[in-house]
Amino acid sequence: MQVKVCGITRSEDASAASLLGVDAIGLVFWAQSKRAVTIDKARPICDAISPFTTVTALFVGAAEAEVESVLASLPINLLQFHGDETPEFCEQWSVPYIRALRAEPSVDLTAEASRYPHARAFLVDAVHNGQFGGTGAQFDWSSLPQTFNRPLVLAGGLNPANVAEGIRQVKPMAVDVSSGVESSPGVKDHDKMRRFIEAAHAAGKG
Repeated sequence: MQVKVCGITRSEDASAASLLGVDAIGLVFWAQSKRAVTIDKARPICDAISPFTTVTALFVGAAEAEVESVLASLPINLLQFHGDETPEFCEQWSVPYIRALRAEPSVDLTAEASRYPHARAFLVDAVHNGQFGGTGAQFDWSSLPQTFNRPLVLAGGLNPANVAEGIRQVKPMAVDVSSGVESSPGVKDHDKMRRFIEAAHAAGKG
């Protein structure tokens, strides 16, 4: 079971996450997020992690120039799109990407995923008060279609106490956590991260 910790804003949290064995960290380049970072703020975060930890850049409706600037300035391994980006927009860079899908009744997840044939995975997240991730809100896991056959990353309201159950129910390829391992927005609690990672790995083996 792979684990991504998103919304990293401090190099010490990135270092701790890397040492604890996370597979990926997420850097949020969306100014309206409580966990937003700039390129200058992201540089020491990237320097603090193992070279074998995937660095993910998260965007919401960004302009092409912004994505290009981040890619030119930082060692980004993966892109993550949460806005209304078209398949053409997501696929124009020579960097793999994952597409976020909103777990709400009006969204046909299977149909939406079919629009992005080259996405490496789909991150399914709760929608809460117009925010894109990091809300701590959990969606109804049973609402996921049984026919969804693309690689799935489970997100939305996960924490050390419920991640194992989420993995058992959904059987994702990976889990993504942000607020569930924090002491305050953007400040990660290292013990919560440890417990989350241990619970996820144990559940993945089961």
